[in-house]
Amino acid sequence: MVFRPQLLSVFREGYTLRQFFNDLVAGVIVGIVALPLAIAFGLASGVTVEQGLYTAIIAGLIISIFSGSPVQIGGPTGAFIVIVYGIVQSQGIQGLWVATILAGVLLVIMGLSGVGSLIKYIPYPVTLGFTAGIAVVIATSQIPQLFGFHWDENIKVPSEFVGQLFFFYRHSGSINFWSAFISVLSVLTILVVPCITKRVPGSLFAVIICTLIVAIFQLPVDTIGQTVGRPATELRLGFPQFSIPEFDWSKISPIFIAAVTIAMLGAIESLLSAVVADGMIGTKLRSNTELVAQGLANMVVPFFGGIPATGAIARTATNIRNGGRTPIAGIIHAITLFIIVICFGKYAAKIPLPALGGILIMVAINMSQFRMFSRVLFRAPKSDVAVMLITFLLTVLLDLTIAIPVGLILASFLFMRRMEGTFDMGTVDHRLYKLCDDDPDEDPLALRLFEVPDGVHVYEIYGPFFFGAASKFQAAMSGIKCRVIILRMRNMPMMDLTGVSALEELLDRAAKTNMTILLTGLRTQPENVMRKYGLLDKIGQEHILHTIVEALPAAAEIVEQELTIEKTLTKMNKHQR
Repeated sequence: MVFRPQLLSVFREGYTLRQFFNDLVAGVIVGIVALPLAIAFGLASGVTVEQGLYTAIIAGLIISIFSGSPVQIGGPTGAFIVIVYGIVQSQGIQGLWVATILAGVLLVIMGLSGVGSLIKYIPYPVTLGFTAGIAVVIATSQIPQLFGFHWDENIKVPSEFVGQLFFFYRHSGSINFWSAFISVLSVLTILVVPCITKRVPGSLFAVIICTLIVAIFQLPVDTIGQTVGRPATELRLGFPQFSIPEFDWSKISPIFIAAVTIAMLGAIESLLSAVVADGMIGTKLRSNTELVAQGLANMVVPFFGGIPATGAIARTATNIRNGGRTPIAGIIHAITLFIIVICFGKYAAKIPLPALGGILIMVAINMSQFRMFSRVLFRAPKSDVAVMLITFLLTVLLDLTIAIPVGLILASFLFMRRMEGTFDMGTVDHRLYKLCDDDPDEDPLALRLFEVPDGVHVYEIYGPFFFGAASKFQAAMSGIKCRVIILRMRNMPMMDLTGVSALEELLDRAAKTNMTILLTGLRTQPENVMRKYGLLDKIGQEHILHTIVEALPAAAEIVEQELTIEKTLTKMNKHQR
């Protein structure tokens, strides 16, 4: 069964009061921790505080109910900041909502069709490259908040990375040093708190401390509800309102591309988070169920003004560290966050933006996996480094929708090249004799233990015979002149249609030059492919043998028969003369 939510398994196996207490504590703590992150991710994505919070509440609840992981915590994440911001700028908020719904549908289809188990085949250099690229873009986007830059509202900030750097440089004269102070204080708080307690991440303390300092000393720093020099706006947070997104069918192409990007990144991020959780507590992820849960969440949140959501590694890890072991903790997290928003949401307007910028800087640093990135950069094979760097640069300089496909294509070509390197053909073109001394470790079917008759060439194929290796086979077989060719296939695990076509080409040439082709050691997959293609009938069952022990005498007999026929024809020609 593809769809099996962990929540059902929890109740079937028995749910104790003690575990409920542990889940309650973990859920409340994660709910509190999720507050500043949801606000920060919402604002950084180019949407409102409300939309970030509603996403954490609604998506977090749905993901926990239907999740394939017992401890997954869902909501807005840093990985989506770049994508969401770009879609909002190009397609508007309505386009983002439609793209999110379509992405949810794609995720459900991926889960129900069993694609969840295939996500693991995305190469690590690609994942590391675009993750580090997203981290750089997030950090760059927070420069205005960190330093309190101001510019005219009519001036549009460039969307590309290099243009943004030059734009911020031109406005560096407007640095607000109080904003820089709060940013540094936020980062230091996040770094110091784990030395005191690891149960609650430092981001919560950073928000509280920075907000109190700005409010008590009336520092001239931008907050969520007020920009320096402008009137304050009141933040009203209540029950999310249901609304149906408006859809312009003329924009279906760019919106669908955005939806595919959201679905791919959401699948990767959620499964990565769940796999990390498995490693922490020894559970086993139901990957396809997880994709369905993510899809359902993303199909629903846009109707309440939400943005794309996925599994959040940091919040999931916090849940585990505080005792959460079932989806009940995730449900309590969503309820806790909802209560906070309803009762204390109006105070969120006083949170200083530099504090949120400091939080996102730390999110970017953690996301970048700098140590692993540098390790791969200096120690991995050059081809893997090239894939990682190209994916990284495309993510930073262009767009994630370009970086991921290009990275996958490059990685695929790299894989094919490596697979081609595993393909080889060994040949014997002279007579060898059996060894006098028996070696107990010797392969009894090793070719060097047998006598190869004159007029017979033996080729042993090593590795998969696929389109990347077909040229090697054709080059080895070109210009061959003999009476019998024996192809040993005991070390050939698979064969594709290109390999079959190359072999058929050899058979056609052999028929024209009166050569005989014998096959030995044919394994299951190549045999099935040849049978479906009709090649076994063309070769002839009498020419398909089990081992070299059977093939060499058969080849010798064929050579002898042909020599006999040639001698008979020669005598007849002399007699006729």
